[in-house]
Amino acid sequence: MTSPTTPFSFVLEIPAATPEAAQRHFLAKLSVETDPADVFVDLDRKKKGFVVVDTRSKEAYAERHVPGALSIPTRTISAESTAHLSKDDVIVTYCWGPGCNGSTRAAARFAALGFRVKEMIGGIEYWVKEGYATETTGRDPAR
Repeated sequence: MTSPTTPFSFVLEIPAATPEAAQRHFLAKLSVETDPADVFVDLDRKKKGFVVVDTRSKEAYAERHVPGALSIPTRTISAESTAHLSKDDVIVTYCWGPGCNGSTRAAARFAALGFRVKEMIGGIEYWVKEGYATETTGRDPAR
């Protein structure tokens, strides 16, 4: 362990970005990410202009999902499976949680198809941790 008098700093080893570079970075990050709180508030206010997409399996969606979310599992995203969506809307993808990259993969697929997209960081895990209600289809989606 390094003593408190050692001049080395893990935090400062790599110099911090300029304020202008930091602003560009964080605005770029916000242009592709949103969070459960922001999605909840906009859904609650019935804001238009975005569609929430659950990218998990149909079974996981049936068990619990963000109210009003569409079920389009990541591996099924194609021009055909998204033809009913408007490219005027921003697609908000989510999956299980921070340990899942399904929504990141889905966002990349949507973007490749010409959609504007944001990923809901934290996924359904953080949606639930925030205390927001979920919906269920109450049936096996394979039937």
